[in-house]
Amino acid sequence: MLKYIFRRLIWMPILLLLVSLIVFILGIYGPGDPVEVQLGNNYDEVNAERIRDKMGLNDPVFVQWIRYVGNAVKGDFGESYVFKNRDVSELLIPKLIVSAKLNLISFFIAITLGIPLGFYAAVNYGSSKDPFVVILSLIFYAMPVFFTAPFLILIFALQLDLVPAAGWGGVFDKRIILPALTVGIPGAAVFVRLIRSSMIEVLDSDYVKLARAKGVSNINVLWKHAFRNAMLPVVTIMGFSLAGLFGGSLIVEILYGIPGVGRISLDSVYSRDYPVIMAIVLLGSSALVVANLIIDFVYTLVDPRIEMQ
Repeated sequence: MLKYIFRRLIWMPILLLLVSLIVFILGIYGPGDPVEVQLGNNYDEVNAERIRDKMGLNDPVFVQWIRYVGNAVKGDFGESYVFKNRDVSELLIPKLIVSAKLNLISFFIAITLGIPLGFYAAVNYGSSKDPFVVILSLIFYAMPVFFTAPFLILIFALQLDLVPAAGWGGVFDKRIILPALTVGIPGAAVFVRLIRSSMIEVLDSDYVKLARAKGVSNINVLWKHAFRNAMLPVVTIMGFSLAGLFGGSLIVEILYGIPGVGRISLDSVYSRDYPVIMAIVLLGSSALVVANLIIDFVYTLVDPRIEMQ
């Protein structure tokens, strides 16, 4: 176990270095000139060359990348090209906190809705209840967020007047309900299908049939034998599911006017603000790598028989 942890901790910085190199090269050779973005209508070659020297853009790409990585390790992702004299970290940290809060609540909704419904569908496999849950989950999974969001706003905000239509007031504000549902419901549909298929497979296994033959009660068979083993494949994809929710929440933040990473990501792409774009991609990749490392450890807790190899 300790050897596994040590190997993963060694591979993490190597993987993140490769990600940073790819992102950096895309930023360097991407369309547009960062100096032209900074100068705007005041662009001329003399000032442009002076700014390039000041920013180190005339240095070899490898030297620029080493400098960027060294600064990024210290939390310095440079200055924004669009927001003059503003550090990228200063711009992103408040927005990352907002996005993290929205995603964690959405992830909680996805788990608390998806796992019980998937369990219910599997237990009722062969009856009319199972296809009803499956079809419902497929519908919600297939619905794009730019349809789900206006639909929820129309019903719960405009017709029933239960919650505000848009905005952000924090975790305990009613305005988080609709965006969290918009992100969480498609995630719940994924967990419904996963836990259902896993439960059906486990319930058809020999050791479950043997437990039933020995007279073990149905509740004990379902909870002690089936459910715990059915959760194993679900645990392994939770890290990727969280990343998927994050990707969906970027659009939702824009639709609901939430001051998270979504709006600044879109604005940065349009304005070619590469330091902001690179920081978002690098931080997102780092979060995904760390999340999957944590999921691996949780996997061993769910099933201690698993040997890390």
